[in-house]
Amino acid sequence: MNINLLREIGIALIFVLLQVLVFNQIHLFGVAVPLVFIYVIFRMPLSLSTAWLLTASFFLGLVVDIFSNTPGMNALACTIFAFLRRPGLSLYLPHGSDYVAEVPSIRGFGMWLYVRYSLTLSLLYCVLLFSIESLSLFDFPYLLMRIVSSTLLTFVLILCIDSLSQGREKRL
Repeated sequence: MNINLLREIGIALIFVLLQVLVFNQIHLFGVAVPLVFIYVIFRMPLSLSTAWLLTASFFLGLVVDIFSNTPGMNALACTIFAFLRRPGLSLYLPHGSDYVAEVPSIRGFGMWLYVRYSLTLSLLYCVLLFSIESLSLFDFPYLLMRIVSSTLLTFVLILCIDSLSQGREKRL
């Protein structure tokens, strides 16, 4: 088996464990929940086929669902999120240009492209997850507050994680 594949699976397991054991317990001001496990989907190679991307994302969401007692919400949100990842990146690239890097990162994309990419996808995932969770717009201000606060918290943590991982890759 490829050593890079084993490393990526190990990283995915670490992020799932962190999400389930640590980040799911954090409810900042009762509304903001950091959803850092989606960083695994952010970092999947852009050359990965759509079928593999959707399958891996579904299983990642399913594992989080199993340990978080959320029946299929993360699996559905992760699958839709993975499907919209490449079009989300295409929003910020000039028409006809190819992807900047194989793996999305601050180092490969540059700071501003990665900030726009990660903020857009964090917002997309939070909208998907919290809309699926509420299944209505009954308390729209609370839903909107959860989406915005969780997006900002997730976005900041993903930037921090990517900055730390880039510094570690430079040393290796």
